[in-house]
Formats: sequence, structure tokens, C-alpha cells
Amino acid sequence: MSLFHAYCRRSLDDIRSQGRYRVFTPLQKRAEDFPYYISPDGTRVLVWSANDYLGMGGHPVPVQAACDAARLMGVGAGGTRNISGTSPVHDDLEAELADLHGKQAALLFTSGFVSNQAALSTILNSRPAGPDQLWQVYSDAKNHASMIAGIKGARAVVNIFRHNDMTHLEALLRASPSEAPKLIAFESVYSMDADIAPIGAICALAKQHGALTYLDEVHAVGMYGPNGGGVSERDGVADQVDIIEGTLAKAFGCHGGYITGDAEVVDFIRSTAPGFIFTTSLPPMTAAAALAAVRHVRGDHERRAKLFERADALKARFDAAGLPRIESDSHIVPLHVGEAALCTAVSRRLLSEFAMYATPINYPTVPRGEERLRFTPTPLHTDAMMDSLVDALLAIIPQERRRAA
Repeated sequence: MSLFHAYCRRSLDDIRSQGRYRVFTPLQKRAEDFPYYISPDGTRVLVWSANDYLGMGGHPVPVQAACDAARLMGVGAGGTRNISGTSPVHDDLEAELADLHGKQAALLFTSGFVSNQAALSTILNSRPAGPDQLWQVYSDAKNHASMIAGIKGARAVVNIFRHNDMTHLEALLRASPSEAPKLIAFESVYSMDADIAPIGAICALAKQHGALTYLDEVHAVGMYGPNGGGVSERDGVADQVDIIEGTLAKAFGCHGGYITGDAEVVDFIRSTAPGFIFTTSLPPMTAAAALAAVRHVRGDHERRAKLFERADALKARFDAAGLPRIESDSHIVPLHVGEAALCTAVSRRLLSEFAMYATPINYPTVPRGEERLRFTPTPLHTDAMMDSLVDALLAIIPQERRRAA
């Protein structure tokens, strides 16, 4: 056995011993029965942790759009956008996304991870102030792994500010060279802690110190704001953010990622980012489904309002039952468990004994001791479903773990 094979074995054994070994749960989504899925033995499983936040993945509007596009254009893109993988539906989707965020242009990527990684690394590897002047990047301590990957993939001076801490961010900005190009990278809704960034305050600091702002709206786009443009739209500050990144794979129920911003910035990334240039583009059928979903969600105010009503209903039930809910400013409802093995065990018992599924969130996604279950009620989760979930959790979670989070 090679040294690397032995290292892999030791690492996997260590992960298993800590109770955080990841096992895929085989569940088949059913478009017309969401949020129920089907297990391999035919059991109907109620899923509580899907990121299909609005249940658009099975909505007849994008499903029909995908079917029509597949019959017309096939199921694959046929290449990169520069070879043969672009079509009018890609252009239409980019125009729709730019309009959603009030920006001049948008650019599609194959996923939200790729859009962050490619855009951030491309920006931070540029040298607008000269060949020897590195970017100063200011990254929230709880930024997503895709943003961290993009930042690590660049030659830049990295400054990590404490989560949502404006005093710390300002101190870091003041301590940096005034002549260096600067970029603040942050999210709107942080999906593990379910809290929300003070976007306006960050933009004010950015303006004061001449920094660009890069905002990940992945867990907010489609849900927040009058048209689903995200928290930046809700707060009336989208025009103050230089680059807004989002996904088509969560509230819109489809697949893909994107960035929006000024036309020249977007064109620069389109023209220079390897993560865009050398990747097969989104299939036209996927782009068509996403376009239909975005247009539908922008006008479906009732569906978006229902999402937040359902989230509030679940929070109230957890609180009334004395379950250790982590305080949440968003539609995401985390439940503190605090031990990797127990968190995994609770998830497994929910599935095996109660035919419900909630993903265990363990280290390194969250710090050790902060292990949790993450619930994402959708407009389609009913009161009866929530009552059954609470009863199941009370039967599973030990009494001593039911403390204030």
C-alpha cells in the first residue's frame, strides 16, 4: 500500500471515530409530492433539509420549460460558451438576472461554488494598481467554502474579520495600505447560523475606504425583497454592492450559479476566468427551466410570503416544546445538538423510526461543539408535518440536551 493510500485510510478512520463520517442518504425526489421523497424500500420520507426553499424544483412552470427546451435543443450544451454551448436562452437568463439585481450585466456559471471560486480568484489575481501591488481582501470569518477557495486561489493579502463585526472590519480597513486595491467579501444570509449581514453598514465602510463589495446572496435570492432580489434588495442597498453572486439551485429549484455587476467587470471575468472559459456551459434545458422559475418567483409574492410564515411557525413550535433552537433572523431554523455522534444518531433515528430526514451538520462545516440539525421549512410544509416533527424530536433528543441554545 502506498503512503497516500495509508494516509487516506488513517484519515477516514479518524473521521469515523469522531462520528462525522458522511454517508449519502439515498432518497428519490418526487416532483408532484414534494417535500416527500421515496427511499429505496418505497417508504415515503418527509424531508426537512432541502435547499429547494420554495418548492420550485417540481413546479409545473420550470418543469414544462425544461421539457420544451430538451425536445427542441437536446439535453446537453455541447461545449463551452466560446465553442458551441451558448444559445439565446443563456442570454435571456443573464438579462433576467441582471434586471433582478438592478445591475448592468450577469454571467452564468455551472454552480454557485464555481461562480464564487472563479470570480473571486480572477478579481484578486488582477493587478489594477500595478504588478507589485496585491489586493487586500476582507473576508467574513463564516464565509462559505466556495468563497474561501476563490480567495485562497489568488495572490492576495487576506484579512479575516469576525463574523458580522463592523468594528473589527473597520479596524482592518484602517490598518491596510491606503493605496492597495481592496475587496470585502461576505454573504447576506449565513446558512449554518441563519443570521443576516448588515449589508448597508458594510457598504458604507467600503465607500469610506475605497473597497469593492462582493456579496453572496445564495441563501436569499428568490426569497427576500419585493421581487426576490435578496436581502440587498429588501434593505434597499443593492445599488451600493459592486458584485452580487447568486444561485439557481435553491429558491429557483434548478441548477447553476451567476454573478451580476457593472458590464465591464462582468465582461472582464467572462474574458479571463478559467472557471468560466474552460467549462461546458449549463444545458439549454436547465437555463430554460431557470429562466421560467426566476420569472415566476419574481411575481409569486404569495409563495415567498408563505415561506417566512412557515419558518416562523416552526420556530414557535420548537420554542414551545423547549427544543434548543439557535436564534435565527432568517428562514433557516437550526437546532443545537452539540456532539457529532449524537447529531448523526438523531438524524438516523428520525429517518429510521419516523420517516423524516434532516441533515446532520457536523465539523468542519460548523465548529466542534456547535453540531446541529438544520431545518428549512418550505411553503409546502404543513402544521401537521411540524407537529409530527416536534413529537419525533422530543422522543429522540435526550432531556439533558434540551437546553437553551
